[in-house]
Amino acid sequence: MKIILLHYSAPPIVGGVESVIGHHARFMADDGHEVCIVAGRGEQMEERVGFVQIPLADSRHPVVLSIKEQLDHGIVPDEFSVYVEELTGILREVFSGADCLIAHNVCSLNKNLILTAALKRISEDGKHPRMIFWHHDLAWTTPRYRHELYEGAPWDLLRTAWPGVEQVTISRFRQQELASLLNIPEKEIWVIPNGVDVSRFLKFEPFTSNLVDRLDLVNACPILLLPVRITPRKNIELALQVVSGMRDRYPTVMLIVTGPLGPHNPSNVEYFKKLQSLRESLSLERNVLFLAELVPEFLPDEVVSDFYKLADALFLPSREEGFGIPVLEAGLSGIPIFCADIPPLRDLGLDYVSYFSPDGSPSEIASMIVEQLSSSPLFGFRTHVRSHYAWREIYGKQIKMLIRKGEE
Repeated sequence: MKIILLHYSAPPIVGGVESVIGHHARFMADDGHEVCIVAGRGEQMEERVGFVQIPLADSRHPVVLSIKEQLDHGIVPDEFSVYVEELTGILREVFSGADCLIAHNVCSLNKNLILTAALKRISEDGKHPRMIFWHHDLAWTTPRYRHELYEGAPWDLLRTAWPGVEQVTISRFRQQELASLLNIPEKEIWVIPNGVDVSRFLKFEPFTSNLVDRLDLVNACPILLLPVRITPRKNIELALQVVSGMRDRYPTVMLIVTGPLGPHNPSNVEYFKKLQSLRESLSLERNVLFLAELVPEFLPDEVVSDFYKLADALFLPSREEGFGIPVLEAGLSGIPIFCADIPPLRDLGLDYVSYFSPDGSPSEIASMIVEQLSSSPLFGFRTHVRSHYAWREIYGKQIKMLIRKGEE
């Protein structure tokens, strides 16, 4: 499908809407669509996303600013219709062959009513792309814009439900505002929130980013990090048993063991096989990830650091440690720490971490972790954001559905 994203400006121009358009364009291109951004200002963001610059579509074009100044005082200058006609012709040519046009804020704000009026003319043509209006802000419901708005055309274009157009808002609040403004049922308005790109925001290395996407780690809850080599003294079997005990409360719990096999003892190979067998017997194939199965050598420090950013807690059940660097790293990362009550770790963690016996009951340890995490607002909101507001999730579960509706 050929999709056009329309706004006054586009990346690399810095702005909330511009950022949203950039994320939408990337995921649409990933999904196999032919994507083109049309704007008054900006640049081509990447090779697979087209860019068409139409200066008269810019909210800061000198002509647009001059006419807006008169419109803001309730005057519709004679040249308004002339520029509307000119821009209509340009847009018709650019939109030719497109299947879907998604206009962001163009029919919500009075930043460029020439563009709004031109789009209205195209909407009345017999042939035009499927039109979706994506409303981030609404001029008619925002006090700071009301002194610039007047009865009649062209201002009424911003509070009229255009026939055949689909409406999208970014929040339930905006949905209610728009339904009242356009006098249409709320159920006719899609609510698709903005989001965050987890990998970009946390600055993941490519390896981490690919793994997060491939294994859908943003939907794991909670993510426990065990950044150790695979050797018996690390007591990893206890970690697997604890994860098994947490699944009743958290079915998508994930334990990530980052290290390779210990390099100095051949028996570590047999130990790893026992851990893999235990994982299978406990049906934890989806809950326990050994990165040694993907990368046999040590991971770079930058990648290990990524997993501290992603994890919800450090789980360290070692029977023996000489020091315990992961405790310090988790402290700097700001995540809860659950570790074995052995002298080196007690010396490091003091009263700031939660301890358990390395020979303790897996079910009791699991209950302790579940109780602490479930009572933490920080953990609750962190995992809520990951699972509900990651751009990949928003695109896959909502935007993709909206686009596919046009293929029916």
